[in-house]
Amino acid sequence: MTKEQGAFRTIGELSKELSIKPHILRYWEDQFAVLTPLKRAGSRRHYRPEDVMMVKTINRLLNEEGYTIKGARKFLSSRRRGPEMVEDAPQLAAAALPLASNMQEDNSLILAELKTIRDQLTNALNHA
Repeated sequence: MTKEQGAFRTIGELSKELSIKPHILRYWEDQFAVLTPLKRAGSRRHYRPEDVMMVKTINRLLNEEGYTIKGARKFLSSRRRGPEMVEDAPQLAAAALPLASNMQEDNSLILAELKTIRDQLTNALNHA
């Protein structure tokens, strides 16, 4: 049985649901200031729905789109300034791309960012 969409999740539940080991989730908390689950007695973590979405975003950036932790941090911090504003999309693309010496890494980051921009534009058009 799975919890409702808006329910809080413990680290074990989130780990199992997303197939991410608990120690990875704890590491990401140290690496990403935007990931701040509630901590209750005994330091038990409780992930709110927005924390779950952030974990899913971090996982996608790191494990699907090939971002480094530093690059993912830059991407997420640029989105906090106005992720819903479509006119910010070109600035987001420039801010999210880490400096890389490898041309192939640059191309994969550009492609990932273009996909993100495309999704933002589609989302904006669907809600207009």
